Amino acid sequence: MALSRIATVLGGLLISKGGRRIAGRHAGKLALATLAWELYQQHRSRTVSANPTAGAQTGRTTPPPRPKSRTRWSGRRA
Repeated sequence: MALSRIATVLGGLLISKGGRRIAGRHAGKLALATLAWELYQQHRSRTVSANPTAGAQTGRTTPPPRPKSRTRWSGRRA
């Protein structure tokens, strides 16, 4: 299993004294960011491998049509 980019950056942070302080202070946030990044990569690899020719058939996929915007209710009754 290849070492992720985030793990490499965290390793670089742990080399310096200031980096250790930052990593210690924000350890929970860094752990959540790492988990989110790994889940995003898994999701992206699954969607690409599941349908590899989706974008290649049409060249460009068109986005779904936007719903009509509603006028905001001002609170006044007619």
